[in-house]
Amino acid sequence: MFRIRLTLAVALVVAATLSIVLPLPDSRAGHLLAPAEAQGTTLTIYSGRSEELVGPVIAQFERDTGIAVEVRYGGTSALALTLLEEGARTPADVFFAQDAGALGLLAKNDMLAPLPAYILDSVEPRFRSSEGLWVGISGRARVIAYNTDVLDESDLPASLFDFIAPEWAGRLGFAPTNASFHAHLTAIRVSAGDEAAREFVAGLLANNARQYERNGAAVSAVAAGEIDAALVNHYYLYRHLAENPEAPIANYYFPGDDIGNLINVAGLGILASSDSKPLAQQFAAYLLSRSAQTYFAEETFEYPLLIGMDADPRLKPLSEIETPDVDLSDLDDLQGTLDLLDELLVQ
Repeated sequence: MFRIRLTLAVALVVAATLSIVLPLPDSRAGHLLAPAEAQGTTLTIYSGRSEELVGPVIAQFERDTGIAVEVRYGGTSALALTLLEEGARTPADVFFAQDAGALGLLAKNDMLAPLPAYILDSVEPRFRSSEGLWVGISGRARVIAYNTDVLDESDLPASLFDFIAPEWAGRLGFAPTNASFHAHLTAIRVSAGDEAAREFVAGLLANNARQYERNGAAVSAVAAGEIDAALVNHYYLYRHLAENPEAPIANYYFPGDDIGNLINVAGLGILASSDSKPLAQQFAAYLLSRSAQTYFAEETFEYPLLIGMDADPRLKPLSEIETPDVDLSDLDDLQGTLDLLDELLVQ
């Protein structure tokens, strides 16, 4: 059951519903609209998050605020490139992205407006732009989902790069067209260099790693015994278990700060060209309310990023995951990653 029952009448109401006390927005940042002001207004969102996942949140936002919303859904990478092509002519007010890399790309091209402090300060610094241009809404850990009938945790390698070894031939799956994989591969490029990223993808292909259109399909293949393991985001396992509680699958985290332990975010940026920045800020504040964060924790099994919020108790706490030393703001070279994949996947 969807739990959001929040009215964003003024900023004080928003601050009261959050788990921390946030400063009220000042005149420079704009203001959150009272219901009477919101009537007849429209917010345009480009969403790289699927309608199935975020449609309920957006619909509740409309009901609670009176702000009409027009949403264009699509792949995060494709939408980011569309926004670059549209430039200042874009009708979008908000880009709700599946990963930080796409937001970083827009920030690098001066397409995002600075966010007010009361939004930025509601999450840890590692989950927002160091320049204040985007903010994380929910977190996702990259993991290996594996079949527990076939493998013990001790059978899994110590590094992501070990999966291109010959003993993993035909046993691993991944989703090469998924935005989360694009961001992860970009992190490999940032941390280890382009050649290492190229060798990793080429190694997967040489090992006949199975390619899936979606992470969910890869997890289902693991559970069915079609493959032994898959490179996915952590929450796909829990979504599968919600419908198949006896499925023989578990998530594996690499020891140490291996690049396989990347934690990325689904995040939001406001377009600099938008004429509806107060509405866009209201939407950002709504997504970082305790109610909306509870939705992401309980309905999508993601990590809530609002300071003070707890994740689903079945998830490994963020504080216990050793992450690689990669600044999410640096994952902005989306085109370089797509070019690398295009070169290798067509061969």
